Amino acid sequence: MVSFPKACPRELRNNAVAVAPARQSEAPISRIAKDSSVFKSCLQRWLKIADVEDDVKPGVMQAVAAKLREARKRIRMIEQENEIIRRAAASLS
Repeated sequence: MVSFPKACPRELRNNAVAVAPARQSEAPISRIAKDSSVFKSCLQRWLKIADVEDDVKPGVMQAVAAKLREARKRIRMIEQENEIIRRAAASLS
């Protein structure tokens, strides 16, 4: 049985991201990650997300990305429904 790690609490993420830029010149990200008890790759990802959310770097914010995923999912469902209706109308003709 595979055990997946549990998601880190939002508070831990926010604290690690808040500390990282301030200490970046003093300590490398790997040390900050170790102090926060998270993987270096996780902290790097959180920093990238924070940069996009704070408009430091271009990208799509998480809230917008979630809405876009939901819209695409709804569009696929509507297209499938339309295809079913087209086939039913063709078979009745």
